[in-house]
Amino acid sequence: MQKALVWLRRDLRLYDNAALHHALSNNAQVWMTFIFDTDILEPLKIDDQASGALTHDRRVDFIWQGLRQIGEQLRKQGGGLIVQVGKPTTCIPKIAQALGVNTVYTNHDYEPSAIARDATVGNALEKLGIGFETFKDQVIFEKKEILTNSNTVFSIFTPYKNNWLKTLQEKDIATYDCTPKKGQFAAIPKSLESPFPSLESMGFSPTGIETYLPPGSDGGQDFLEAFLGRINQYQIGRDFPAIKGVSYLSTHLRFGMLSIRGLVREAHRRMLAGSMGATIWLSELIWRDFYFMILANHPRLAEGAAFKPDYDNIEWESGAHAQKLFKAWCDGKTGYPLVDAAMHQLNQSGYMHNRLRMVVASFLTKDLGIDWRWGEAYFAKHLNDFELSSNNGGWQWASSSGCDAQPYFRIFNPITQSQKFDPEGKFIRRYLPQLDKLSKKSIHAPWEAGHIELEAAGILLGRDYPLPVVNHDEARKKTLVRYSVVKKISPEAPGA
Repeated sequence: MQKALVWLRRDLRLYDNAALHHALSNNAQVWMTFIFDTDILEPLKIDDQASGALTHDRRVDFIWQGLRQIGEQLRKQGGGLIVQVGKPTTCIPKIAQALGVNTVYTNHDYEPSAIARDATVGNALEKLGIGFETFKDQVIFEKKEILTNSNTVFSIFTPYKNNWLKTLQEKDIATYDCTPKKGQFAAIPKSLESPFPSLESMGFSPTGIETYLPPGSDGGQDFLEAFLGRINQYQIGRDFPAIKGVSYLSTHLRFGMLSIRGLVREAHRRMLAGSMGATIWLSELIWRDFYFMILANHPRLAEGAAFKPDYDNIEWESGAHAQKLFKAWCDGKTGYPLVDAAMHQLNQSGYMHNRLRMVVASFLTKDLGIDWRWGEAYFAKHLNDFELSSNNGGWQWASSSGCDAQPYFRIFNPITQSQKFDPEGKFIRRYLPQLDKLSKKSIHAPWEAGHIELEAAGILLGRDYPLPVVNHDEARKKTLVRYSVVKKISPEAPGA
């Protein structure tokens, strides 16, 4: 009797799951496991370890709640979810050996640390005579599946996207059947039975994320259905943070509670039917594949290297002054309302609107002159949907150091961005209520409001709301000088 263990990581669903499909197709008995990896959890707790306080991390809570749902679904089918806290390199071989499985199934991961982890697990399993099979699941095309005409890796998005679309076939987005036969999900043996670990036992506290972001596949499907009802207006609504214009699916997709194949099927079908909104959304899903591909082929990016090495010659602000500016940015106290409102949104919810991610990243690097890596690390700590490849790609795009990045001289003006994409100041008022009584003209730049208006609104700048920490026009000139150390980048080779 062939027996298998499916190791869940960032594919937290029981449908359209490549590893689960192959395990069910080739084995009479299947178990499932998830390991809360202490190599990932412990660094999250560093800031709270001295005080002994529980750590507030929405992502751990979101995963935990999603796993509870999976465990309940498996119990209804006669099985269960084996959840342990520890190092996967130790836990997975032990669980597999205790169950007497023939093979461990899991899905590919593309981050260098995960690749090293999987290699260690695979070697340990091999010594036990247990197979280790991994599958593509979190992207449509991976690694070197989409190449230029000269068989090199793309570094420019548009030709990559065109090739991606030309390559796409129905089989690439077909659903993996994960329907088990009766009794195929095996009960957990008593030797491996243990209570589902509580958040508190792992050093974390409940965050209430479920009140605005329902976890699990059910929560993801509800959000998807709601988005499909407005997808045809996506190309317009996606840029305005005060309206419900985006999909809000990124966190469910990040943890695999939704299948990327399912999302691409929905987008591609509507694109072929002429929906501009679906066309733009599909392009953004392809950007996700693009950044996964970039990281897989340039693992040095995970170590903080600029994609364009010349950009590592830039001298960023440093010392106490840089720390002060960075703290103002983190705390949403720069004196630029759109930037500050966006940072408050992130700090309060773990979410930031995509347009605003570009605005605040440009502001940090090109107005404040702060190293993009500082911002990348802050987002990595606070974003619910943090994804190494996309986060790195986005920050390098904003700082002009990445592949297919905006040119260094393109510097977002935080005031005009605010006027264009939050014209009534609705988003700003939501997160900066102290500015609520300002006019829709003055709310974008309170320091330009007259004394009478400020007094009528009950605002004293420097007390109720900060004065700008920098002058944008002066900062822009300084940035052009700062970036002048960058050598001219040679043009891409034909076909790239």
